[in-house]
Amino acid sequence: MSSRKKTLLKVIVLGDSGVGKTSLMQQFVNGKFSHQYKATIGADFLTKELNIDDKNVTIQLWDTAGQERFQSLGVAFYRGADCCVLVYDVTNAKSFEHLGFWKDEFLIQANIKNPNSFPFVVLGNKIDIDESKRTVANKKAMQWCEEKGNIPYFETSAKEAVNIDQAFDIVARNAFQQELENEAEFNEDYSDAINIQLDGDQGGCAC
Repeated sequence: MSSRKKTLLKVIVLGDSGVGKTSLMQQFVNGKFSHQYKATIGADFLTKELNIDDKNVTIQLWDTAGQERFQSLGVAFYRGADCCVLVYDVTNAKSFEHLGFWKDEFLIQANIKNPNSFPFVVLGNKIDIDESKRTVANKKAMQWCEEKGNIPYFETSAKEAVNIDQAFDIVARNAFQQELENEAEFNEDYSDAINIQLDGDQGGCAC
């Protein structure tokens, strides 16, 4: 069904409160950084037009609040996602340790059919902060990503716009690929349903 085809890519951005999710999104979409951002309440989203392999797409980035008391809002926001971005703060070891929780939470809330093949991207944010304050080594993060199925990993700075475009280019491409696979699967299921219906009709009374 071509009418179902969409160019809207839904991407969920997850991570503890304060790791810079909103700042990363603002830098990518609007090229801005502000020290005045307030904690996201519930969820918010930003959109940006992109061109992937000569196809125009709209990436929709959903910023869900990191505070646990808002997680009950999750299901509606997670459903239909094409990619999930997991963010931690390289100066906050706890935020890194919680990545596994956020990954599992997403897979449960979004009810992903094939969790092993669903695209994730991990961002270690705030690399602009003094290296002496860093608590999560690059090697440790890369090892975690490798163990979780070779998840793409980028170290970023929302403040100084380091690796933002590169990271979200991979996010968009992976989301686009996921959308194409979902569409192919939908078309196959639809075709099977039509064939079953036709086979059933042929078995009707011929009197």
